[in-house]
Amino acid sequence: MQSAAAISFILDKLAHELSSSLTYHNLSHTERVIQHVSVIAEEEGVIGHQRDLLLVAAAYHDAGFIEVYNGHEEVSCRMAREYLPGFNFNEEDIEAVCEIIMATKIPQTPTNFLGKILCDADLYYLGTTNYETIADTLFDEFLEEDILHNKLQWQEQQTSFLKSHQYFTKTARKKLGPIQEKNLLVLATQIESPHTIKHHESSVWDIIFIIAGVIITAFGLKGFLVPNQFFDGGITGISLMIHEYFKINLAYVIVAVNIPFVIISYFSINKGFAIKTFFAVTFLGICLLYPSFPTITDDKLLISIFGGFFLGIGIGLTMRAGCAVDGIEVLALYTLRRSSFTISEIILGINIIIFSFAAFHFGPKTALYSMLTYFIASKTIDYVIEGLEAYTGVTIISGKSAELKHRLVNEMGKGITVYKGERGFLPGKFELHEDCDIIFTIISRLEMRKITNLIQDVDPKAFVFASTIKEASGGIMKKRHVH
Repeated sequence: MQSAAAISFILDKLAHELSSSLTYHNLSHTERVIQHVSVIAEEEGVIGHQRDLLLVAAAYHDAGFIEVYNGHEEVSCRMAREYLPGFNFNEEDIEAVCEIIMATKIPQTPTNFLGKILCDADLYYLGTTNYETIADTLFDEFLEEDILHNKLQWQEQQTSFLKSHQYFTKTARKKLGPIQEKNLLVLATQIESPHTIKHHESSVWDIIFIIAGVIITAFGLKGFLVPNQFFDGGITGISLMIHEYFKINLAYVIVAVNIPFVIISYFSINKGFAIKTFFAVTFLGICLLYPSFPTITDDKLLISIFGGFFLGIGIGLTMRAGCAVDGIEVLALYTLRRSSFTISEIILGINIIIFSFAAFHFGPKTALYSMLTYFIASKTIDYVIEGLEAYTGVTIISGKSAELKHRLVNEMGKGITVYKGERGFLPGKFELHEDCDIIFTIISRLEMRKITNLIQDVDPKAFVFASTIKEASGGIMKKRHVH
């Protein structure tokens, strides 16, 4: 098996035959994938014959772009079957190479460990500091291929993709996972709001959200938490602790504590985010200083629940406007760049310190109730940011896919996406399998029972699984009204 010669042959072919419009899927990409495959394989202990197969698969995995754009993986396999026998590859080795190549088809579905390594190498850039530069080349390519039409579509697609993507190998998860989280956070804060189409209208709504959010946040603090010595997590929790311990007016404390994070966000996120956040924090300080909010209750459970609820609504509204009155996310991003911890671990660590301090100085009851406040505030923030209508992605694998497609589109009015796959491969009947259509659609949570009944009516043996969709836009999201 002449693996080095097979790799050299296909690289030369890519260099001379790939279209110049392929600014991402070009020779440089394939060379990077080969390099990253080599690094991951070494860390994972893949050597000898298996390593050679993996490197050949990396070299051939995008060869299909010479002929087609969509479905290039199948063409890459056809080329491997055509060229590799000339380099003394037997049929078993060629099929192993093709199986590895097909694992990279989006959504990635590796069936063995070698496929997992190639998948991680193929999307290695998602977890690197060079992410933005490489991603821009893919954006240019998508524009050229008419896959996308503007930067907003690209940002939304990339944000969704990074949220759902996970590396398969231990090496990649450890080395690339934390940086991917950072890239996602930066991308999410830089994403152009759909409102920018009408900038003036956007600014008005942003101001309304910020003003409403700050007033509600101030009400949650002065009406519930502050009079009863309750705490929250994050920077708000730190401000409350300083206020209680040193008896400094909370209005001054919360502004002073957040100002450093406004400065950090100016450099680490963007100017617009920093300006909006400065306005929100300053206005919050004014609301805490002057308006007289009544103390609503002294019942600890009600304080925990409704204090967290109003705090969550307020912070969530400011986040929808593209800013933050709690700088913990900014602090997490800043710390991430200087440590190996993930953003979730950093936030958890900060909150452990806050609630431990509360337990030590104000008693375990106060700390426990404050943890409940933080939990409710966090869930309320998620609810406000994600919107009132949650969406669910449903994947259906059935032998009666034709009828299902017809009824989903024509009866439920849903938009569907169809992947080509294979079904079967059962224990004891591994050799029995057949081609099938894998159907994917997005529904609202209110439609879950209806689609379940429809699937049961068509094919009770269908394999169905659902997953929560954080954000969804475009396509046919709701059934059309009948005029």
